Formats: sequence, C-alpha cells, structure tokens
Amino acid sequence: MSSDHLAHQHHTTGAFGVDTFACVRCGLTVSAQAADGTRRNHCPSCLHSRHVLDQVEGGPSECGSRMSPIAIAVLRTGDWTLVHRCLRCGELTSNPVCGDDNQLILMRMAVRPLADPPFPLEAFGTL
Repeated sequence: MSSDHLAHQHHTTGAFGVDTFACVRCGLTVSAQAADGTRRNHCPSCLHSRHVLDQVEGGPSECGSRMSPIAIAVLRTGDWTLVHRCLRCGELTSNPVCGDDNQLILMRMAVRPLADPPFPLEAFGTL
C-alpha cells in the first residue's frame, strides 16, 4: 500500500495539525506520520490496518474491513515489509515496517516459520 492509503482511511487532524486515525483493532489513536518521518498506514502497536486500497483494480476499495498482519518479508534492499490479509475478502497487501512498530510482534512473525515449520523436524535427524 502507498501513502495514499491514508487519504481514504478515516482520519482526523489533531490539535497540532497532525493527521491521525483510530486503529480498527485496538482503537489506539495513531499518527499518520511515523517517528522516522514516513507515512504509516497501520497501527504501530498491533500492526493491523484497514482495507482501503484495491491492489488489483487500483484506487479505493469498498471493502473497508480489517487487514491482519500475517507475515514479514525482507526485500532485496534489506528493508522489512509487513504482509497483511483482509479478514473479509482475503486480499493480500504489503506495507513497509516503520521504526516504531511493535518489535515483539514483528519478531514473533519473523520466527514463526522456524518455530512451527510446515513439515516434521524429525526429517532433519535422518540427513
């Protein structure tokens, strides 16, 4: 998702002229600008987002449902990106990780494939 995501999300301008939005999962009031100066489109606490952009058609999505963080991907540049899945329609999106995102949740997602692989670990004992 791009920074245009926030143009379609329910957000307000706070007392100091800062765009904010309420997290669709935990209700936290979130600044649309991350601590590192980049635009954010997900909650830094629980990492959830709202489905507001249609990745297939381009432009706004009429879905509006919650996007759940399901994985971490590491780009060729070494930057981390969050992979979200819409809980209503199943569409997948990716969003850059922000410097103030919940590090515990990020690490849990990063090690999940190692902690719970899709195959029995006993297979490595015979190699």
